[in-house]
This record gives sequence, C-alpha cells and structure tokens, in this order.
Amino acid sequence: MMRLELVRGDITKQCADAIVNAANTSLLGGGGVDGAIHRAAGPKLLEECQDLGGCPTGEAKLTRGYNLPAKFVIHTPGPIWRGGASHEDELLASCYTSCLSLAVENGCKTVAFPSISTGVYHFPLDRAAAIAVGAIWSFLETDGTLERVRIVCFDDTTLAAYNKALSAVGRG
Repeated sequence: MMRLELVRGDITKQCADAIVNAANTSLLGGGGVDGAIHRAAGPKLLEECQDLGGCPTGEAKLTRGYNLPAKFVIHTPGPIWRGGASHEDELLASCYTSCLSLAVENGCKTVAFPSISTGVYHFPLDRAAAIAVGAIWSFLETDGTLERVRIVCFDDTTLAAYNKALSAVGRG
C-alpha cells in the first residue's frame, strides 16, 4: 500500500487523525481552506487559536478538531509567492515537514493536507505540487510511524498537478 495518496475532495470531510489548515500567520481564520476549516470546526477552534499567539510562516501549531471528523487540526502558514527569490520554496517545504513532525509527536497515524499556498497566496501550482510531494516523500522515507498521508485536491486542475509531481518522483 502506498503511504502517500492523492484524492479530489473537501479537506473538512477527511477522516484522519489530523487535517492540515493552510492558515495565515494570525491563525484566526481567513478565506479559502482556512475559512472552510474554521466554519466546519465551529467557534471553539477560533477560541483555541486565539491562545496560540499566531505562527510564523513555514512552522506549524496543533489544535483539537472540534466538529471536524479529524481529531486534530495542524495549522501552517504557507509562504506568499513573491517571485521565488524570498525563500518561498524552502518555506513551503518546511510547512509540510513541520506538520508531519507535529503529527508524529502527537501520535497521529493519518494526515490529510490541502494544497498549501496555491490559492490566494499565488504559489505556482506545479512548483508547489513538486515541493509538497518531495517533502512528504522524503519524510516518509525516514519515518515509519505514519500510515497514510493524503493530499486532498480541491479541483481537477490541482489533482492533475499533484499526479504529475508524484509521477515525476517515480511513485505515481
């Protein structure tokens, strides 16, 4: 069984130990994935996030999942695309590895990710998909505790980009 899988769907409906929120640095909700997760989880998620003091880009913080089917939400602020010379690639890779490390530290076996930074932060989709797949695959090669990491793609265009990235590393 492949431990990294791609699906088209809604991140808020994923049954996993943890789902990842493509958050902003305040962690206080926003648009896109962030807004959808906050709406689905209910008001207690915002209350818990208010006590976290935000989160730097490329790092991650964990909360409970509340009304979501996931036990936890791992919040990670992705980088805003500024043309590629502002360490965006490294920061995006760090989002994925920080989330996976936090998941392992908290006993998670299954994690579901959205496509981080490819919405309102305008990270080029193909580039982001390659970075995400590479970072996750590298983590899984050294970690034996995670049973499944799923990338949940909102639409067919996103799914195609991640399938292409997975094929490029010889795993698709």
